[in-house]
Amino acid sequence: MSCGKPSCQSGGCSNYDDERPLSPTKPPITTNGRRQPPLNPNTCVKCKLNDAVAGGSGGGDDGRFCADCFRGSLFGKFRFSVTSTGMISPSDKVLVAFSAGSCSRVALKFVHEMQDKAQKNFEASRDRSLPVFGVGVVYIDESSARCVPTAEADAAIQHIKTVVSDLATPEKTLHIAPLESIYALNPADGRERLRMLLETISDNTGKEDFLTHLRMLCLQKVALENGYTQLVLGSCTSTIARHVLSATVKGQGYSLPADMQYVDARWQVPVLLPLRDCLAQELNTLCQLDGLKTLATVNGPQSGINALVSSFVSLLQEENPSRECTIVRTAGKLTPFSFNRLPDVDDPKARLASQRRQKKFNIKSDEHTPPESFCLLCNSPLHASDSSSLGIFSGEQQSAEAFGATCCSSCRYQILPDDSLSMDQFYAFLPQPIMSRAAISDTSSNHALLREQIQDFLLSDSEDGS
Repeated sequence: MSCGKPSCQSGGCSNYDDERPLSPTKPPITTNGRRQPPLNPNTCVKCKLNDAVAGGSGGGDDGRFCADCFRGSLFGKFRFSVTSTGMISPSDKVLVAFSAGSCSRVALKFVHEMQDKAQKNFEASRDRSLPVFGVGVVYIDESSARCVPTAEADAAIQHIKTVVSDLATPEKTLHIAPLESIYALNPADGRERLRMLLETISDNTGKEDFLTHLRMLCLQKVALENGYTQLVLGSCTSTIARHVLSATVKGQGYSLPADMQYVDARWQVPVLLPLRDCLAQELNTLCQLDGLKTLATVNGPQSGINALVSSFVSLLQEENPSRECTIVRTAGKLTPFSFNRLPDVDDPKARLASQRRQKKFNIKSDEHTPPESFCLLCNSPLHASDSSSLGIFSGEQQSAEAFGATCCSSCRYQILPDDSLSMDQFYAFLPQPIMSRAAISDTSSNHALLREQIQDFLLSDSEDGS
């Protein structure tokens, strides 16, 4: 049900105020018709009453707004991302990926505020016909893979339980999922298989990227098993800017547009990035202003491409506070994939909102684009040069060599072992979700291959078959 406002672009978000992000208000016009700046240069440019919050500007508004206006501006960015793309509807069940860092902490805070407002509107309505979307929280414990001390891991879990339990109603369900649970075995066997799998990867960058892929599989597993319809990540502008450069260096330019959109529906549970327009410095400032406790993620010593790119972008940001925004805006000119939108549903109003999204973000409909082929390891869309060997991974000849041939060039270069013995071991310890995806991909590729073989014998749409 639409909220009735002309600016509302979501057919299912009548509970939410789709106010656009706050922008600096122009100085008042004096009697002589000229605009004059505030008398105090430290005055908030929005309300012109309170002092602006302290701190250096990171290309955002943290050095121009007072505390209240800054909160409103940041939440406005989040809310506009949600409403303009129709991310969340009242019937959804949203799972927030939480790591206790500042980005995921703010994502959880904002999702909670939207749910709280929807709950109040529901209770105030007479017919109560519009449901309130559900919210759950998930934490992926990677301590076994990253060799984090048990005491430190337990302290982090206890901190997360406290944060979630302290949230006001509606109550949130917390899921704690060890990374090794992706194997669906008992914890000891799962940890051993995960350890042996990671030992076959010699490249530090490849091992770090592979852990990221496993984390997403684990998030998807929790979401599917508990009936969630959307998965919210705390990725912000700063995170995406680093990914843009590192993906480019790794040769992932073709698949890059898939990872930086507001919506990524290539997964069974669509992934949402509502903080895409927020800087990490802004999120850190909000945590400090509101006293939101965060934990620094302990990933151990980092090296490789990801660490180098992170240091490089940090240096650029110090020299020019708008560099991260510039990187993301530049990469944003790339054409998204057909799966960078939420799937159409039966609700006519939601379908209309989907059509508006496609027009606004230049997303082609599935009817006009061929289905994408995906890397069996990282699930990145494959270029034609990488997907030429997809048909060789058949049920009769599943092998480590055949599996490796169906992965993208980046995974083959940085993750897959070079020697055949290590490759066989790597293949033997892969978790079931990857093998299941391989079987599904094999069926789809065989259908595509069969269609290609009989293409010359198929009738065109203009032919009547006579």
